[in-house]
Amino acid sequence: MRILILTDRFIPEISAPSFRLMDHAKCWREAGHDVTVVTCAPNAPRGRIFPGYTNKLYQAEWIEGVHVIRLWSYITANAGFAKRILDLASFTASSVMQSWRFPKFDVILASSPPLFVAMAGYMISRMWRRPWIFELRDLWPASIEAVGLGNKTPMRILEKVEMFLYRKADRIISLTEAFRDNLTSRGISPAKIDIATNGVDTEMFNPQNVKVDARESLGIARDDFLVAYFGTTGMAHGLETMLEAAQRCRENSRIKFLIMGDGAERKTLELRSCEMGNGNVLFRDSVPHDQMPDYFSALDMFLVHLKPHPVFKTVIPSKIFEAMAMGTPILCALEGEGARVVAESGAGVCIPPGDPVRMADEILRLSNQPDELEQIGRNGRTAAIEKYSRQLKAEECLRSFEKVLGK
Repeated sequence: MRILILTDRFIPEISAPSFRLMDHAKCWREAGHDVTVVTCAPNAPRGRIFPGYTNKLYQAEWIEGVHVIRLWSYITANAGFAKRILDLASFTASSVMQSWRFPKFDVILASSPPLFVAMAGYMISRMWRRPWIFELRDLWPASIEAVGLGNKTPMRILEKVEMFLYRKADRIISLTEAFRDNLTSRGISPAKIDIATNGVDTEMFNPQNVKVDARESLGIARDDFLVAYFGTTGMAHGLETMLEAAQRCRENSRIKFLIMGDGAERKTLELRSCEMGNGNVLFRDSVPHDQMPDYFSALDMFLVHLKPHPVFKTVIPSKIFEAMAMGTPILCALEGEGARVVAESGAGVCIPPGDPVRMADEILRLSNQPDELEQIGRNGRTAAIEKYSRQLKAEECLRSFEKVLGK
């Protein structure tokens, strides 16, 4: 099988779709399939091209045996609605206009959001008469509206485009059951939707393979209790709740907080933390993905948080699975499907999002419960291996490709 992947985010960018698609591509290659990834020059989230890359019309490389084609696009930081739309639309245009240069393919996987990637998948499939699969990682534009961005008229137009693409896709791979339920409630046939949640490379994320004492590099004492958030510091994540919880924990000098990542809200969060006098909160930039297991191993608890909004009940943040694989207990401040995954696996403690009092109380309690945390960590590691390994998820996606191709 010859698989063409369309995505606007890919390795070496540090993002959930980058890791998912790279891991799946490697699994598919190992199963004997040809895989080509079409993307743009790496630049997220700051809109700065990574060292060693240029924003050329067309360039190709191989990453761990995966053929990667990078196309020109208008590049901007992940902030500002109009410029981001121009960024995304330019990648769609480049993909369609240069599709004649792609290697031959049997099926297209277009990973969305943004919808513009799915648009490219649809148009290229019609041009070259090949089936395409819509990989649905998040509900878009609903997730934009959830954080208060976008004007009403453009949002209604995007919703019409969204429904058109769902109907035109030959198949849909949904990352959560809630996404599937949302689509079927809006008239999309459940027969064309498969579920393949995110997962984790359980060999890479293995507590037995830790290489570096990240706790020492962070300046965290061995007796301290470290709670951390890793990932995008965006509007959806509501990390001001973490800062307020940290303020409530200041009397306990053992408890420390870490926010490691970048995004639209990073500077605002740092300024706010300083104004609050939170000397127990550290901020650090993202690290390469292969160093993430070291940092998970340094934690006593990993925080997952999204703002309390109905649309965020449908998502499962990918970092949940990495924490589970590392045996790191999760403080899960979510509603909906993400909380269900954590609760069913026994991999963490679930609390309501947006509640700094409850968050602080739970952290203070758990900081004195080492046996409970140890058991939670074991539960997470077991669930990651048995239910959420990347290999299992890649195989689930392959079955969707086979359905589309009639195999």
